[in-house]
Amino acid sequence: MVTSASASPALSDAVELRRNFAIISHPDAGKTTLTEKLLLYGGAIHEAGAVKAKRAQRQATSDWMEMEQQRGISITSTVLQFEYGNRWINLLDTPGHQDFSEDTYRTLAAADNAVMLEDSAKGLEPQTLKLFEVCRMRALPIFTFFNKMDRPAREPLELLDEIEQRLGLQTYAVNWPIGMGERFRGVFDRRKRQFHLFERTAHGSREAGEIVLPWDDPRLDELIDPVLFSEFKEELELIEEAGTDLDLDLVHAGKMTPVFFGSAMTNFGVKLFLDAFLDYALKPGPRASSAGDIPPTHEDFSGFVFKLQANMDPKHRDRIAFVRVCSGKFEKDMVVSHARLGKSVRLSHPQKLFAQGRESLSEAYPGDVIGLNNPGVFAIGDTIYQGKKLEYEGIPCFSPELFAYLRNPNPSKFKQFHKGITELREEGAVQIMFSQDESKRDPILAAVGQLQFEVVQFRLKNEYNVDTLLDTLPFSVARWVNGGWEALEKVGRLFNTATVKDSWNRPVLLFRNEWNCQQVELEHPVLKLSTVAPVVAGQQPAEV
Repeated sequence: MVTSASASPALSDAVELRRNFAIISHPDAGKTTLTEKLLLYGGAIHEAGAVKAKRAQRQATSDWMEMEQQRGISITSTVLQFEYGNRWINLLDTPGHQDFSEDTYRTLAAADNAVMLEDSAKGLEPQTLKLFEVCRMRALPIFTFFNKMDRPAREPLELLDEIEQRLGLQTYAVNWPIGMGERFRGVFDRRKRQFHLFERTAHGSREAGEIVLPWDDPRLDELIDPVLFSEFKEELELIEEAGTDLDLDLVHAGKMTPVFFGSAMTNFGVKLFLDAFLDYALKPGPRASSAGDIPPTHEDFSGFVFKLQANMDPKHRDRIAFVRVCSGKFEKDMVVSHARLGKSVRLSHPQKLFAQGRESLSEAYPGDVIGLNNPGVFAIGDTIYQGKKLEYEGIPCFSPELFAYLRNPNPSKFKQFHKGITELREEGAVQIMFSQDESKRDPILAAVGQLQFEVVQFRLKNEYNVDTLLDTLPFSVARWVNGGWEALEKVGRLFNTATVKDSWNRPVLLFRNEWNCQQVELEHPVLKLSTVAPVVAGQQPAEV
């Protein structure tokens, strides 16, 4: 590891005060709602927005894209930075929909902690399981919030057991619910041995009123139904006698998850979660690079680009690079080295990100995410640094499952079409591939899900004024060839597959189904195929 003996006290203090986390969940578990409520309690907004706005309700802060507001889903990752108490929080809100899981994978590369949000009635769901595996690969600390306790839900003990059995995580219930559904009365905070009895507010748009009482307060017998209170005591006694103790070393290693119960919509338990999370969460730590592990207190600034976004401000047709600060202090107008391009870049006009809204900033520290104007200089996975050269690990592409030619029926819109495809590819909205047949110039969209196609066409129309057509291709499996074109040429002719090239001019084999893929592998054992694209470092993708 690179030493940080020369770290300034100011830098060390700044790192201590920062917490950075991403929220992962299955669609409809309430992720955007929880995000809004965390902002509400953090004082970043004064009234929380509903995901699907009704009447005078304001739109959700994190869902700023027009299509997100129309459909009531999260399509793109959002960064929200705010101060709570004396801590600086960088909240990375990710899409829950499986069609946008690649955006979530990239965002998790910039996170120090993960909050796993679950619907209390459904427990673990498929998309959450996929995202959990990514968190496990990165050994991220995972905090679990069981949401919607004010609706019919599964038994809390059953939910804990499911996490332990299916994920192999030890659990520690930080709070315990008092009832559920219509009988949900609040939660018991095990840390302070206090009952938090909540008063419901209209749609939870403002901070919930609550009554906080100690364990032995005589008023509890009047405020909680006796039968419900008796059930609660039995469950609490069981988890306190048979359950494990909280071990922060295990939490930080990703082997134990602190568990919280509540309802984001009605604000039950949200503030308790936020307070405990800040005490338990991992602060920014070392990151692996070509020069060894770089501690956040290393005196030289470094960071990496994990996301690009075009047209966050449609009036200015802007392109923003999201940069995770990894070490040192970032300062406005500083000159840094660009690892891939091998040249110096001045970082002027840096921005503090708050969903679609932004404001200028003059400094940032490890754990922070900053926005930089991107005139085509940055690509996902790029490293910027000062001092000795280093490069952080790249971010891989995953195997798409849907493929289609994207056609521009209006030749007069060629420039807009070309620009739109280039920028959407750069930000990772979709993977772009090309036919080996030079006569077929139309790009091939390669997506994880159908909704990605719809988003690309929607954004080309709304942001670039280009109507497009899709010609679906009959493939559902993509594999990259280890060893590239040379390895592919040695094998000779292949049947039941199509060969295309990706944006880095690497061969990709497309198959109609998994059976076709397995047949080719059996017939050609020397051919090694991968479901994940080789990590790109130091290379610029080819022109669209």
